[in-house]
Amino acid sequence: MVHPDLCSVGECGKRVEARGYCRAHYMRWRSHGDPLAGRTPKGEAERFFREVVLAYEGDECMIWPYGRTHDGYGRIKHAYVHNMACEDANGPPPSPLHQAAHSCGKGHLGCAAKRHLSWKTPTENAADMVAHGTVMVGDRNKLAKLTEDKVKHIHSMRGKMTQHALARELGVSQSLVSHVQNGRVWGWMQPIL
Repeated sequence: MVHPDLCSVGECGKRVEARGYCRAHYMRWRSHGDPLAGRTPKGEAERFFREVVLAYEGDECMIWPYGRTHDGYGRIKHAYVHNMACEDANGPPPSPLHQAAHSCGKGHLGCAAKRHLSWKTPTENAADMVAHGTVMVGDRNKLAKLTEDKVKHIHSMRGKMTQHALARELGVSQSLVSHVQNGRVWGWMQPIL
């Protein structure tokens, strides 16, 4: 017989919070309609990584089906899946600063394919994200005050017009014009001198 103050799920043994379930089982019942649903069996993610991800040699993305971070990257406990797969394929990172970068641009969707991963510096990885369109920079950022054409104009007027005059003309602050000309913002559009 199940004790009325304890969760009605098998060997749980925790105190009842609602509808005969402990908090964890109640939340699973609310989310999935089943107090046992919505969880990965212990060791399943690690097994999948060893037996499926590390064995995968295809060219298509291998999407991680288990736990992910808030920004979509696969995780096992406290480790990133793409870092572990990159290390398996390419050895340890060349330096502590290097990051596992995705050539497919789908790391934020949980890609863990070893063929898509390589070690890159943060600058190289950020450039890849811009190239893949996975980071909202420039005109794609809905909060941007400038367009690429305006940035080109700011660069073309360097030394010919004061930053204050440019700022008035474009309806932005002088500090924004300064940041553009010095490469602090819109740096990928910095003219080659």
